[in-house]
Amino acid sequence: MGLRDKYAYAISTAKGKFDGSAQEENGKLHFVGSVKTEAEKNEIWNAIKTIPDWKNEIIADIKVTGGGTAAASSGKTYTVKAGDTLSKIAKDHLGNANAYMKIYEANRDQLSNPDLIKPGQVLKIP
Repeated sequence: MGLRDKYAYAISTAKGKFDGSAQEENGKLHFVGSVKTEAEKNEIWNAIKTIPDWKNEIIADIKVTGGGTAAASSGKTYTVKAGDTLSKIAKDHLGNANAYMKIYEANRDQLSNPDLIKPGQVLKIP
């Protein structure tokens, strides 16, 4: 099995938002290209990181070119209430409970685990 097969999920996640390529060279998979937003870049990275060996197998140069959506969503926040989960917040604000990792990644500076949020925390909504 080649690296393109091993990272098929990451490659399929990148389709439609990644202007570039994922080419296998010298035992490494090179992701080289650009996306419009930081959120798209994070989505691709999250897909790459589903494979435990990614640090030894991936070389990525993913540039963010900027787009209207990044600037429009950059100031949005949410204050966690008792009983909230990242999945519930993602469903309410992003329309998809499975998008909770986007919120987690946007708040890595204050979250060490997506299951550990506390009432009163102010989270950035990507």
